[in-house]
Amino acid sequence: MSRFYAYHTDTGIKKRNNQDSLLVRNAITNKGEFSLLVLCDGMGGLSKGEVASASLIQAFSKWFEIELPKLVQEDDDSDFLKKTVEAQWDEMIHTMNDKIANYGLSLSIQLGTTATAMLILPDFSYLIGHVGDTRVYKISDSDIEQLTVDQTFVAREVREGRMTRDEALHHPKRNMLLQCVGASKSINIEYRYGYAKKGEIYMLCCDGFRHVVSDVEFYEMLKPKKIKDKEMAKQSLVNLVEINKTRGEQDNITAMLVKL
Repeated sequence: MSRFYAYHTDTGIKKRNNQDSLLVRNAITNKGEFSLLVLCDGMGGLSKGEVASASLIQAFSKWFEIELPKLVQEDDDSDFLKKTVEAQWDEMIHTMNDKIANYGLSLSIQLGTTATAMLILPDFSYLIGHVGDTRVYKISDSDIEQLTVDQTFVAREVREGRMTRDEALHHPKRNMLLQCVGASKSINIEYRYGYAKKGEIYMLCCDGFRHVVSDVEFYEMLKPKKIKDKEMAKQSLVNLVEINKTRGEQDNITAMLVKL
């Protein structure tokens, strides 16, 4: 297998139930290798966030098992396939938004989850679908780049010039999401297309993994030339989680990566 994967999750120093749910799926087809990585972070301040995140993970898993094989057989054009996948994900996530919201109403509770998914095709093109503040990073031997945009109050204020990055780090609303699946009446899913290069690392992580660790630290510990195999990748994630906990991170901590 030309790609390898690693992930690690921890409940942080609060030791509460982990509300993060993840999915790593790989399929070798007659068209080549497909990879799907999904990370959902149940809302920490909302009841039963783990139910919301697990429900969405199950929906993505079912899509991978049932819908992707059909698409692979139907067309050889990767651009057309990605556009079709985007349409299917859009419908699926909006359906789950309604289902999770209705489930909460039936129990008189509110629950929700972020959702970040990345599908990598055999030609190394990829599609990212994103709601909330879980992130996707691209890490090469030369730099690190955040591919997703945080859908949070403070991130919006920084983008629009009303707040500095330092102010955002300490703002009382720094964890306020602008939207999430299940707790928002309507959602706007952001999509991104791109092409990966062999040797690059792509990392998905929840907000608890990067509150107190900088992008520079991620880059230094996860440079592709340092990560030779799955065991080294897993140990690097474990080390980063321990750094988070040493620095007092309270939230759930989850990260997953694929090296191409």
